Amino acid sequence: YPIVDAGMRELWETGYMHNRVRMIVGSFLVKNLLLHWHLGEDWFWDTLVDADLANNSAGWQWIAGCGADAAPYFRIFNPVTQGKKFDQNGEYVRRFIPELKKMPDKYLHNPWEAPEKVLVEAGVQLGEDYPLPIVTLSDSRERALEAFSELA
Repeated sequence: YPIVDAGMRELWETGYMHNRVRMIVGSFLVKNLLLHWHLGEDWFWDTLVDADLANNSAGWQWIAGCGADAAPYFRIFNPVTQGKKFDQNGEYVRRFIPELKKMPDKYLHNPWEAPEKVLVEAGVQLGEDYPLPIVTLSDSRERALEAFSELA
């Protein structure tokens, strides 16, 4: 998912990631991939230049739904919707995902939905120049809701 990939590349290149993108990335890791929040917490701690023990721990607990003031387990950020809402012109994604820079805005946050002609014109071959999604959002969301509801 381009906004997730852009965030991770920004983090690796600069040591920084905007809070909105941190929430999107965190939600994707914990809820769509069903990975433990400690993995993200550890990676952020080792990579962020502004790493702070309290903020990092609380942020990951919030997104995982297990902190004192946590988001409800059923709040799952949709990276496509979030990308379209907070990176409408695609400046952020294009900056950190240059292989998608020629994609039209309509498909920038969901290139796998673009018609073949659009992909060819943008010079993008999915699975080669840019990966296909590793999970289907609807399926991974349902898995997360089922898993987290058992804990509630």
